[in-house]
Amino acid sequence: MNPHIFKAYDIRGIYPDDIDEDDAYTIGRAVVEYLKPTRLAIGRDIRPSSPALFASFTRGVMDGGSDVIDLGVISTPMVYFAAGRLDVDAAISLTASHNPPEYNGLKIALRGALPVGEDSGLKEIRDLALRGEWEDVERKGTMTTKDIRPAYYGYFTSFAEFGDKQFTVAIDTANSMGVLELPMYEQFPENLAIINLYNDLNHPFQCHEANPLKTETLDELSLRVKETHADLGIAYDGDADRVGFTDETGTVIPMDLITGLLAKIILEKRPGATILYDLRSSRAVREVIEENGGIAKECRVGHAFIKRQMRVDGAIFAGELSGHYYFEENSFAEASTLAAFLLLNLMTETGRSLSALVSDLKRYAHSAEINSEVTDKDAVLAKLKAKYSDGTISELDGLKVDYDDWWFNVRPSNTEPLLRLNLEATTQAMMEEKQAELLALIRG
Repeated sequence: MNPHIFKAYDIRGIYPDDIDEDDAYTIGRAVVEYLKPTRLAIGRDIRPSSPALFASFTRGVMDGGSDVIDLGVISTPMVYFAAGRLDVDAAISLTASHNPPEYNGLKIALRGALPVGEDSGLKEIRDLALRGEWEDVERKGTMTTKDIRPAYYGYFTSFAEFGDKQFTVAIDTANSMGVLELPMYEQFPENLAIINLYNDLNHPFQCHEANPLKTETLDELSLRVKETHADLGIAYDGDADRVGFTDETGTVIPMDLITGLLAKIILEKRPGATILYDLRSSRAVREVIEENGGIAKECRVGHAFIKRQMRVDGAIFAGELSGHYYFEENSFAEASTLAAFLLLNLMTETGRSLSALVSDLKRYAHSAEINSEVTDKDAVLAKLKAKYSDGTISELDGLKVDYDDWWFNVRPSNTEPLLRLNLEATTQAMMEEKQAELLALIRG
């Protein structure tokens, strides 16, 4: 088995070169050996390799003595919903998210959708899988099936408050698992005129990459929004746990600013609530949370860290620059369609277009994330810390330095020789000046 398929937050590799049926069986045995679940639920995406890997993984789980609930072909947020609603000790999503169809993998969560990452059990599962030695079990597990979708659809559509408003919404699911989120929109025919792009699961992934973080993958959606005079464009990633948006002009909305907009509508119902924002987010996000009576707290990057901090801090919502939006309503896990419904609720309540709502948050010039390949990440971070020692320094995640009129964050990649830079300033000119200054230091 290739140990490198075990990442920081999941298991992922190319089928069958990196991960095959034998590996899936072994991982299944290792999951049971470490977690010791009595009952485990598993859902899978539509990739060609998913049925074979599902069969092998679940055979390993049952050979280890755990019962299996087969959730069928579903999105990752549905798996998290099952983890919070069913009597299971763990829930697995068999998916490789936005990666091309030749990839596959596993996302593991405990009861209540608590994630299993490299610092919360995934390393131990890896080591058990590589060792491949199992205890004898007296009883093999059994398999039953459960369709979680009706309960999922019923629950999240209950949050839609569109009144008598009518919207045209363009939705790009990239022929991937977002297709299974569409029935929720279809329950509002009097409110939502839906324009579908790439919603064909019979030809999975046979279009552009299912990754709204790459804004070029939203080009067709943006064009369709403009052509049809739609009010909102929505794009899901491969397993539908991330979502991106365009306004009515086809302009892609920065994902951190979506966090700010969602915070406004959430705080109306839950005044004084705590909301987390990814430390790479614009200062405007913190300002909007506080302006609307909320408690704003910075968080590290990565779903395992965020979901844990939400529980520790009592946060009801968190947003990440990559388009993950986490809700208490889904056991502190992603619920991308809920994010879309809440945006539509905000547009309904205010009577304003999305571009007008976003304009309130465009207060600063942000660089977006810039990657630089370096040979010694620690040395570069030390150099930056010394250079900018007169700022307010945080090492919550990499190095973040705040000044009155600008800030920057530099984070090392977990898997590559890269440093990731984000910075923001009060003017475009200052942002460009500081960006050039920092890149010269990082790359020099």
